[in-house]
Amino acid sequence: MKNQVGVITPLSEKGPILHYVSDFGLKACQLCCWNTALYTRERANTLIRELRETRMNVTSLWAGWPGPSTWNFTEGPTTLGIVPRKYRAIRVTALKQAADFAARTGLPAIVTHLGFIPENPSDPLFGEVVDTVRELGLYCKRRKLEFWFETGQETPVTLLRLIETVGTGNLGINLDPANLILYGKGNPIDSLEVFGRYVKGIHAKDGMYPTEGMNLGHEVKVGKGRVRFPEFVKALAALKYKGAYIIEREISGEQQRKDITATLRDLEKWIARS
Repeated sequence: MKNQVGVITPLSEKGPILHYVSDFGLKACQLCCWNTALYTRERANTLIRELRETRMNVTSLWAGWPGPSTWNFTEGPTTLGIVPRKYRAIRVTALKQAADFAARTGLPAIVTHLGFIPENPSDPLFGEVVDTVRELGLYCKRRKLEFWFETGQETPVTLLRLIETVGTGNLGINLDPANLILYGKGNPIDSLEVFGRYVKGIHAKDGMYPTEGMNLGHEVKVGKGRVRFPEFVKALAALKYKGAYIIEREISGEQQRKDITATLRDLEKWIARS
C-alpha cells in the first residue's frame, strides 16, 4: 500500500477543522493542539462529523502542553516537555486531556516532545521521566491509544532506551528527521538502524546542522537540507514503513504554501521510486 502524504492542521477554536487539508487535495493529516481548552465535546463532535464526511485519515493528535517553551540549547532543557520538574504535573494533566479527546474522536495516538531526556540512565531524572512516561503510556493504553514521541532533543539511543525501559507496549516514535539535525543529535537515516522498528509517523521536514555551539541549526524546504530525503524514503521503505509522511514547513504565508505544494510533488515521486 502506498504511503499517504499529509499536512499538520490545527484544532481550531470554531468552524471546520479539516478544511486546510482538503485545500491541498489531501486525505491525511496530523491534528495539532496546544490549547487544552479546545478539547471539548463540541469540537470532538465536529471532528467526528468531518471524519465521517471526508474519510480523512487523521494519523494522530500532536499534543502540546502549558507553560514556557524555548526551543534552544540553553533554556530548552528547563522548559521543554515533561522533563522539567517544575512543569511536569500540569503537563501530565494536559497530555491526559489530549488522550481523552483522541479516544473520544477515534484517533489512534497522541504525540508530543518529551524534552531533553537525560543521556545517563543512572541519572535520577531519567528514572523520573521513565515513571512519568509509564504513567502516561498506561493511561493511553486503557483508552486503546498509542503514545508517540517526536524526535529532537535526545539522541536516538536515548529514545530507544526510554521505550525499552518503560515497556508498556504502546509506545512509538514520530520521527522528525530535521529535528535530529537541527539539534545535532544524529543522522536520520542512521537513526533507523537504532529505533526503526518503533517509527509510527514521519514529519517531512528538512534542516541544516548547527554551526554555532549555542544555537540550533535552521529549518529549510524539504530536499534542500541534510536529511537526504530520497535515501531517507528508501530506507523507510526497506523497513516496510506503511505510515504517512506529514509535511511540516515552519514558515508562514504564501511561501509556506508553495513549499508544501512542491514537497507534496517531490514526496510522491520519491515514494513511487522506493
